[in-house]
Amino acid sequence: MIQKSLTGTAWKFGAEIDTGQIIPGKYIPLTDPMELASHVFEGIRPDFRSCIHHGDIIVAERNFGCGSSREHAPKAIRFAGISAVIADSFARIFYRNSLNLGLLPIAIPGISKKIAEGDQVEILPLEGVVKNLTTQEKFTFEPYEPFILEMIEHGGIIEHTKFLLNSVKL
Repeated sequence: MIQKSLTGTAWKFGAEIDTGQIIPGKYIPLTDPMELASHVFEGIRPDFRSCIHHGDIIVAERNFGCGSSREHAPKAIRFAGISAVIADSFARIFYRNSLNLGLLPIAIPGISKKIAEGDQVEILPLEGVVKNLTTQEKFTFEPYEPFILEMIEHGGIIEHTKFLLNSVKL
């Protein structure tokens, strides 16, 4: 069942936030996703993990997730409890890794100027709509196909594949 709506508090980040800023390289050997999540953004925003709530949303400027291709970055964000990242634009590999790991990336050029930190944001992924509930502004994006949203709902491509294989009646 695809979630019809995601709602959370906006947390703002600037331009060119790279994967090393999202999760410092010294934590790459970690295999426990919750332990990885405990270090998310610690180098640039040490209090981030203790301030967020499950379902909150990151809003960023251009080229979010640039740098190395490490999958640890979207994994750390997702397991920290963030439901989606909305940005003016994404680094291509971060965008693809996010989908594969169950984190919803939404690109809307100029969105970072329309949502302030602390604003309440609602995402309607099936409709391709982001609402700033604080200012009542509405923004659109090309909605994802339902199968992509199902994959995200299951926690990424591996978990979705397991679900599909377990659903097959032999």
